[in-house]
Amino acid sequence: MKSGNSSRGAVHVSEAGGADAQLVEQQERARRKDPQLLKDLLEKMLLVRRFEEKSAEMYTLGKIGGFCHLYIGQEAVAVGAVSALEPQDAVLCSYREHGHALARGMDPGPVMAELFGKRTGCSKGKGGSMHIFDPSLGFLGGHGIVGGQIPLAAGVAFAAKYLNQSRVTLCFFGEAAVNIGSFHEALNLAQLWKLPVVYIIENNEFGMGTPILKTSAIRDLSEKAGSYDMARAVVDGMDVLSVYDGLSEAIERARKEVPGCKKLLQESQDSGSVILQMMKYAELDGKAEKLTHCGFVFRIVGDDKSADDAGNESDRYDATAFLHAQKFLKSKKLWDEFLKADCRLLSSTCGHK
Repeated sequence: MKSGNSSRGAVHVSEAGGADAQLVEQQERARRKDPQLLKDLLEKMLLVRRFEEKSAEMYTLGKIGGFCHLYIGQEAVAVGAVSALEPQDAVLCSYREHGHALARGMDPGPVMAELFGKRTGCSKGKGGSMHIFDPSLGFLGGHGIVGGQIPLAAGVAFAAKYLNQSRVTLCFFGEAAVNIGSFHEALNLAQLWKLPVVYIIENNEFGMGTPILKTSAIRDLSEKAGSYDMARAVVDGMDVLSVYDGLSEAIERARKEVPGCKKLLQESQDSGSVILQMMKYAELDGKAEKLTHCGFVFRIVGDDKSADDAGNESDRYDATAFLHAQKFLKSKKLWDEFLKADCRLLSSTCGHK
């Protein structure tokens, strides 16, 4: 992990490369992981995917009103990051938070009921898709204002440090949010006060259809942390193990800033707030372009790419997120158990009362 402008230490970063090379790298790391952890990560990713597919179906049938921002294609980021947390930790997100809520352990039933605007929803039907909330799990929203959660996360982290609580705060937001003023204000205070917070930029290089090169003078948005001498790293957001490993190190670094934890983790200069940039694609099928009014994120293909090329690229990235883990589970003879779990998800997890 880089600290400010220095290169001291490093979080594991999966550089862009051939699909075969990435597969070999991930399989090597997977062999060193607990098989149960791999199974849990894949099941959570699949839960998010099935939930969002059902949400899209219900939206098109007119059952869900207002905005409905889906997380299809981004599952590895939320699942890998949130799985590295401890129970007392906190999570704040943007309005595209269904996946984070499910990864944190929220019951899919009340979440779906909230999308339907029902009284049995997690926010009593008054928040809808953009305001999922469960304080018992440390899941503090769902925020409809772009970047609105960034300074709030600094406040939650400040409270943890002030109260000497062993709590780290994760804050997720898209790349378009880094251009607002409160992003810089929050990062400055987080590093100035050494707050236990990890900021995660979910960067698919397009904000509401506008390419990042037309809105930012730099493409590596993690470099913005250098202005505040904050640790930073770029992580492959399509590789759930890269996300899990990167967040595990970042969370440990942030937790050192809680006074009561310093003795447990040992005194170290490698502490303080962290910003991570997750490079990923968010995708749906070709129908997504016709559904942008409801807040769907979809991968935009450049004019120089054919529809066939786009399909192949989409398959490759989706394979990175799911198929590598599938192959490992097959090698460990866990695949039959996983298929049974998928059937249970399809039949029961998206119910609502």
